Amino acid sequence: MSTPYPFTAIVGMDDLRLGLLLNAVHPAIGGVLVRGEKGTAKSTAVRALAALLPEVETVAGCRFSCDPAAPDPHCPDGPHEAGHGASRPTRLVELPVGASEDRLVGALDMERALAEGVKAFEPGLLARAHRGVLYVDEVNLLQDFLIDSLLDAAAMGVTHVEREGVSVRHASRFLLVGTMNPEEGELRPQLLDRFGLTVEVTASRETDERVEVVRRRLAYEEDPAAFAARWAGEEAALRERIAAARALLPTVSLGDAALRQIAATCAAFEVDGMRADIVMARTATALAAWAGRTEVLAEDVRQAALLALPHRRRRAPFDAPGLDEEKLDETLRQNGGDGGDGDPDPDGPDGGPGNGPGGGGRPPQDGPEEPSGASGASEPSVPEQSRGGEGPAQGGGAGEQTPARAGEPFRTRALYVPGVGEGAAGRRSRAHTAQGRTTGARRPRGALSRLHLAATVRAAAPHQRARGRSGPGLVVRRDDLREAVTEGRESNLVLFVVDASGSMAARQRMSAVKGAVLSLLLDAYQRRDKVGLITFRGSGAEVALPPTSSVDAAAARLESLPTGGRTPLAAGLLRARDVLRVERLRDPSRRPLLVAVTDGRATGGPEPVARARQAARLLAADGTASVVLDCESGPVRLGLAGALARELGGPAVTLEELRADAVTSLVHSVRNSNRNLGRAA
Repeated sequence: MSTPYPFTAIVGMDDLRLGLLLNAVHPAIGGVLVRGEKGTAKSTAVRALAALLPEVETVAGCRFSCDPAAPDPHCPDGPHEAGHGASRPTRLVELPVGASEDRLVGALDMERALAEGVKAFEPGLLARAHRGVLYVDEVNLLQDFLIDSLLDAAAMGVTHVEREGVSVRHASRFLLVGTMNPEEGELRPQLLDRFGLTVEVTASRETDERVEVVRRRLAYEEDPAAFAARWAGEEAALRERIAAARALLPTVSLGDAALRQIAATCAAFEVDGMRADIVMARTATALAAWAGRTEVLAEDVRQAALLALPHRRRRAPFDAPGLDEEKLDETLRQNGGDGGDGDPDPDGPDGGPGNGPGGGGRPPQDGPEEPSGASGASEPSVPEQSRGGEGPAQGGGAGEQTPARAGEPFRTRALYVPGVGEGAAGRRSRAHTAQGRTTGARRPRGALSRLHLAATVRAAAPHQRARGRSGPGLVVRRDDLREAVTEGRESNLVLFVVDASGSMAARQRMSAVKGAVLSLLLDAYQRRDKVGLITFRGSGAEVALPPTSSVDAAAARLESLPTGGRTPLAAGLLRARDVLRVERLRDPSRRPLLVAVTDGRATGGPEPVARARQAARLLAADGTASVVLDCESGPVRLGLAGALARELGGPAVTLEELRADAVTSLVHSVRNSNRNLGRAA
């Protein structure tokens, strides 16, 4: 809809509104990351913020929004003379998840280059967002090559473009706002750190509040203009308060006592680098200015910590975000502050109570933080009879064990899918991708994606005389166009099939197995893979986690995995085959890698060994790349996992060989053993 939803009409969401408003007061804070479940008005709030921001003075005709008071001396449209410019509203530039790199950073204007022989630069979204807001919905789903470009611009405030004979540098300072649903996967730590603040949003569980949300939304959809007019007074008042806070900001004093509290808090929570300290300082001063004060108080430091630190204190991808507020209060008390919430601001962002810097605090966490991926300490010795053996009684609840905790994760060897795919950009297997090393040229298949200029010129050159061209320049026709073939890395679907039967239930061994799978999940997280989890025990197999981009969810399911009962290996493999068949229909270009975590035993159902071998051969016939993680232990080993691996057409890897520092070259093992696959799955 052309009329944005009024910011002051948003019900609740105190932390979200406060985080956005603080960035409006002090843009140097660095933006805000909004994490929350779907349908919680994340995008609505961000778009409503843009209407509150003051207008921007720009040099007339400059495509890079140069400030007329201090023009960029390196502006591609310059040089500009200092003077008066034209006013325009602050831009809200949206970066689509599926955007190309050319669209983000800009590229050579091919039309002018071919028609006029001129090397002209066509600006991208980073240029358009300069001195405005860059909004990325579903930021956690951005492809890696876009994240890399975004990181460079956010860190330096400048975009450099070196491609296709074009060398351009232009300013690119923007307020970065991202929204994400954590269920769909997490962000890389480098990008997380670029967001100044983070807020968590959830739908209200209060009946009256939910009723009011629906009532206002229906009224807005029925007549957006009339609804916005009802809130025009509140919007004007809030706009004036933002302007007043901006004017007051330079006079706010950040004393040594507040600085000491900020430094002590960042040190206590062991955040990396110094960016957290700087962001906290800027946020605390913005909070003081928002409250109409010229001095930063302890309550400002506390609120700044709650907004600036939760996404920075994660020590590992599977650590839960959040902040231990008891620890925060104790740190502030020890360094000269009372650590309290302070009195709530009577005039919140929408003129209502409890929405100012002292109110709308985050709900307390459930006790002190504890790393998820538990310690690798050995469990107490358990008699063999109680370890969930393979007897008939173990098929039911009587043989079920308390879930063993995962061992300490480690860096694993890289596992690859053989061949060259064409899946989503990632960091695992070789693939033809939009970005990467140029390996050749070809005629376009549909719309031209990336022009291979040299190959296009070579294709057109022999026909110039026949086309009547005798002077400088080049006549290029559609048949001459060649697109670049580039090879990079793709992400894959890593489907874990985990044996949770009694034969695997010895607690110390299961702890090591879970630690190994957790390590592979960490590797999948870093390589931007989708993951799925299937477990089998007792009388069948179940999909513990359908394929998803949320590796955190897989780690949580793994931690609570119960064990015990017989070993229906065939059921686990057949269930994996069904899941992969459905995923091929949903996402044909994403190639799967099956990781079977088992000691190779098969005891469940009629003819368990023969059925397991038949299921493995079916997966191999489908072209599924597989790896068997051999969990057999003890001085005498039956080699059943190796036999299963041969049926699957993949290698068997022991827990020791899985480690990156193992002597065995697992990479070569995976590639060589899969050469017999006729096609990649």
